[in-house]
Amino acid sequence: MIKRNIRREFDSIRNELDMNLSNNYKDLAQDALRKLKETVDTYYKDGMLKDKDYSKLKAIVDDYSVKMADYHH
Repeated sequence: MIKRNIRREFDSIRNELDMNLSNNYKDLAQDALRKLKETVDTYYKDGMLKDKDYSKLKAIVDDYSVKMADYHH
């Protein structure tokens, strides 16, 4: 079970990412994706995420990465 504060932060960044994608703000979407990756990795490295929870969140991040693979300047 993911802790509430971690879930809130993840959801907040994810909402920012979705909003930027829907408005076609590619640079801001890339920044939000980078922030999402860093947040998940930091919580995992700090031991605040279990392997199972990390895998779930990492899969979501990876889906966005695939979706945004063609986003360039």
